[in-house]
Amino acid sequence: MKIIKNHIINGSAEKPILLDAFYKENRTKKPIVIFAHGFKGFKDWGTFNQMAAFFAEKEVVFVKFNFSFNGGTIEQPIDFPDLEAFSLNTYTKELDDLGLVVDFVEKDTTIPDEEKDIDTVFLIGHSRGGGITVLRASEDKRIKKVVALASVSDYASRFPKENDPQLKAWKENKIVYIENSRTHQQMPLDYSFYEDFKKNEPRLTIKTACENLKIPFLIVHGDEDPTVNVQEAKNLHDWATESELMIIEGADHVFNVNHPWERKGFSKELDVALEEIVNFFDKI
Repeated sequence: MKIIKNHIINGSAEKPILLDAFYKENRTKKPIVIFAHGFKGFKDWGTFNQMAAFFAEKEVVFVKFNFSFNGGTIEQPIDFPDLEAFSLNTYTKELDDLGLVVDFVEKDTTIPDEEKDIDTVFLIGHSRGGGITVLRASEDKRIKKVVALASVSDYASRFPKENDPQLKAWKENKIVYIENSRTHQQMPLDYSFYEDFKKNEPRLTIKTACENLKIPFLIVHGDEDPTVNVQEAKNLHDWATESELMIIEGADHVFNVNHPWERKGFSKELDVALEEIVNFFDKI
């Protein structure tokens, strides 16, 4: 298996994107699957490397990447050494980053043309990244299928309401902090995050994207997700006429795996999710 690690491309605002590609070198054109991590996520979290190898064994070119403002660096792509970048991230930067990764797999020859089918590009997104992949798929005709894993269905509801004192304090202080429960870092969010969302809200409304989606769409969610309620998966399914919904019994937000993941194989819940995704991609 060919593994390309930490390849650098230009991302939003000329900040680098680090990406990985996993595929079999067999001179056969294979579908391309691009995976987008979620909020406070990164491409090497938990089972993501094992997951990449799993898909590569299924005759897929699997590409995963760090969003350019996710808080990682070229030197330290795991965790969040660059909190200033993290604070300046926006949904539009992530949406544009994903488009640049699609550009890369389409036009760049780091992954040889003989190994990839650029007319068959699929997206998988987890949590906040699920919303980003749905938005990208709705506006990018290169995308042929999309999968939302434990995905959010609405970004507006993640912000305080306009008359909420929290929003006023955020505007006055310019920064609000959220704790990372794993690293215990106080992670800053600049008020520009909210301003960018309001400025681009029509483009960033996932409901509209679902209604406009004309490609196959698989929604996978755990019924014990404490982070993103399973009702959000049902919302996506209601809005998207071409969608399939799979609710996995007993699965939490990360399908019962964690970081670091030192076991071989996956949890039974993630096993079920991955097999469902493979079957979905295999359908004509």
